[in-house]
Amino acid sequence: MRSLVFHLLSLGLLLPYASAADWPQFLGPHRNGQTESSEPTLSGTFSAEPKPLWEKSVGSGFAGPVVADGKVILFHREGSDMTTEAVDAQTGVPIWRSTYVTDYVDSFGFDNGPRAVPAVVEGKVFTHGPEGRVTAWDLQTGKEIWVYDTASAVGSVQGFFGRAASPLVVKGKVIIAAGGMQGDQPAGLIALDSATGKLIWNNVEDEAGYASPVPLGEDHLLAWMRNRLWLVRASDGSLVNSLRLRSTMDASVNAATPLECAPGQWFVSAGYGVGAHLFKITPSQTPALQELWAKQHVMDCHYSTPVYHEGHLYGFDGRQETGQTLRCVEVATGKVCWESPGVPGGTLIQTGGHLLVVTEQGELWIVKAAPDTFDQLAGWQILRSSHRSHAAYANGILYARDTEKVVALRL
Repeated sequence: MRSLVFHLLSLGLLLPYASAADWPQFLGPHRNGQTESSEPTLSGTFSAEPKPLWEKSVGSGFAGPVVADGKVILFHREGSDMTTEAVDAQTGVPIWRSTYVTDYVDSFGFDNGPRAVPAVVEGKVFTHGPEGRVTAWDLQTGKEIWVYDTASAVGSVQGFFGRAASPLVVKGKVIIAAGGMQGDQPAGLIALDSATGKLIWNNVEDEAGYASPVPLGEDHLLAWMRNRLWLVRASDGSLVNSLRLRSTMDASVNAATPLECAPGQWFVSAGYGVGAHLFKITPSQTPALQELWAKQHVMDCHYSTPVYHEGHLYGFDGRQETGQTLRCVEVATGKVCWESPGVPGGTLIQTGGHLLVVTEQGELWIVKAAPDTFDQLAGWQILRSSHRSHAAYANGILYARDTEKVVALRL
C-alpha cells in the first residue's frame, strides 16, 4: 500500500469546510438518493449550461464519488493500482492519494475497476474492492488503518462482475455483503469493527448480489442478496426473516438497492422477470415481511436504484441492453403515471422538487419531480457515454464521473 499526502496546509487549502450537507455514502446521507433538506433549492429556468468548477482525470471503475468534510473521495483503478484519493470539493486540488496493488480481472472483460461506492463515517473512508479487499483509510491523511480480505477470510467469491455492494456503517460496524462462509458457518453478510477491522459477526447463507445493504430502524438491516431478501439484526447478525426473491434465470442480477417509501414500506425491484414489489416490513411483528403488491413491467429496475418523493417513485424501467424509460409510479397502487422517451438508462438524485438524472449517454437531465407529466426542464452533455456510476450532490454541486474524468458542476 502506498499513500501520498499533498502538503497543502501552508496554502490554506485544507481548512475546515463548513458544509450545509455531505454526500458521504452510496445514495447519499440517508442511503435513499435524497439530499438533506438543508441543501440549496434549485431554481431558475436552467437555460444556461453549467460550466464545470473543475475536472479531473480518473481511471476505470464504476464506483461513484462521495463528499465529506470539504473533500471528494474517489475510488478507481489506474493500471494495477486500486486508488483511493481525496480532492478539495470546491477546487479539485489533490489532498491525498493512497493505493494498493490488485490483480482483479473481470470474468466478462467488462471493467477491472471498483464497483462499490465508498462510505465516510467518523473520520474514516471505507472501501470495498472488486477483489474483496475491505480497507479503512484516514479521511484527513489517507493513511491505511486496517485491511480485511473477504476472499481469504470468509471465502467471498467473485461472482459475475466482482464484489459490488457498498459498505454500510452502523453503530461502529462495517456491514459487507461478502457472500462467503466462515468455516462451516454462513458469511453472506459480515460485520467488521470500524476501528480495528476485526470480524464481529457473520450470518446469512447466500451469495452476494449487487444491491447494497440498508439500515432499517434502530437495530435492523435489509439486504437483498443473490437469492433472498434478508432481514437481520445489526447488533449480532441474527436472522429475523427472509424470503426468496430472484429470477429463475441463472444469468441474472439483483442490483437495485431496497428503498424505503412511506414508513415501513419498502420497494424492491429487478429485471429478469422479478418485477416490482412493495413490502411492509415490521421486525417486531409476524410476519415481518409482508408483500403489499407485486407487478411486472411497472418499474423493473436493472442496475439503478429509484428515488421516492411525495407518494411516488421515480426510476428506470427495463433492461439496459434493450432500452429503458424513466418512469413515475404511484406507490400506493403501482400505477404508472408517466414515462420518458427511451434511453439506455441512468441514475437519479432527488433534491427538493427536482430529479437530477445522469444518463448512461453522459447527459445530465433536470426533471420535475411531479406525477402529472414527464417534464424535462434541461439537458446537457457532461460526460462521455456508456457509463453507469452514481453521482453525488452536496452544497449545490453535482459530482459525476465516467471512465476518463470526474466533473464538478454548480447547479
